[in-house]
Amino acid sequence: MKTEYLSERCHGMAQAGRHMPRLWGGSVRHEATMNEGILSTIGHTPLVRLTRVLPDCPFRLFAKLEGFNPGGSAKDRPALHILLEAMRTGAIKPWTVVIESSSGNLGIGLAQACRYLGLRFICVVDPKTTEQNIRILRAYGAEIDLVSKPHPVAGEFLQARIDRVQTLLQTIEDSFWTNQYANLSNAWAHYRTTMDEIATELDRKIDCLFVATSTCGTLRGCAEYVRHHHLDTHIFAVDARGSVIFGGQPAKRLIPGHGAGRRPDLYRADLADECLWVTDLDCVVGCRRLVQSEAILAGGSSGGVLMAVEQVMERIPRGATCVVILHDRGDRYLDTIYSDEWVAEHFGDVAHLWENQPELEPCVMAT
Repeated sequence: MKTEYLSERCHGMAQAGRHMPRLWGGSVRHEATMNEGILSTIGHTPLVRLTRVLPDCPFRLFAKLEGFNPGGSAKDRPALHILLEAMRTGAIKPWTVVIESSSGNLGIGLAQACRYLGLRFICVVDPKTTEQNIRILRAYGAEIDLVSKPHPVAGEFLQARIDRVQTLLQTIEDSFWTNQYANLSNAWAHYRTTMDEIATELDRKIDCLFVATSTCGTLRGCAEYVRHHHLDTHIFAVDARGSVIFGGQPAKRLIPGHGAGRRPDLYRADLADECLWVTDLDCVVGCRRLVQSEAILAGGSSGGVLMAVEQVMERIPRGATCVVILHDRGDRYLDTIYSDEWVAEHFGDVAHLWENQPELEPCVMAT
């Protein structure tokens, strides 16, 4: 079967992503451009050079700080693109009920966008969803549908949540599943914005790109951009130990935000040049090192991506330009990754893995 590439499928999405479509007329639903409102602040996140966290690295390392999106993560991008494309094609109408399975960032991104666009949104979650994320979802007006038991055969909550989505679609008239696991608009968002922003800022000279994987939306969008624009970029997919995306054995995972209990439909075998696996402890250590050395409070997968860079440091040529995508902020992980008690409970006494780092030189700012 012929692989469907974004550059072939999504020509019509470019116009939809440039301007918000006519929103059915009347009250909040008026014709608006992307220069108005909170949704206009999605994207164009900072790209900063990291000079302290890996002090001996012989290459330039940049971080794309996706936590600066208004909903706090990279998932704001596909949330908006999926909704806009569905509105453009008529799949979403003023009365449509939007439904998604999400334990965190994508749900929050959709809740924010649906609130602004005046759409009803149901988020299917499971017991692993943090109470903080549920409060955020409800603050945006999302309705919470809790799946309390894992799938009886797969043993995973993900499949149980998807089954619940299917039930809701059958019982709620005029409902629409955004389906982050298979919707090409997920990948198109990162093709058109995330990777284009990185490439533009670095004059298309990117030797290595490190991307955490879950739905494979970010990975696929970035990989197809690299292919279509003939960039000489080596792409590292960073997956969680216990995830099955790249053929790993399923196992319990503590840190949300990367990895998956089933291979998503957006996956393609040729997306990454190489896959690197990281553990839950890697995520904790990487996050703690980031905040200690760079004052960046990042989410769990960001720590994993940083530790993936450390895995291959010796193979990266001197003077190369490398980019890591830090998918979200760390304020939603204060009770886990940034809690000394939680870390000790799950991993024991491991503080030396980030506390015994080289002493930093004081930074004196010119006035």
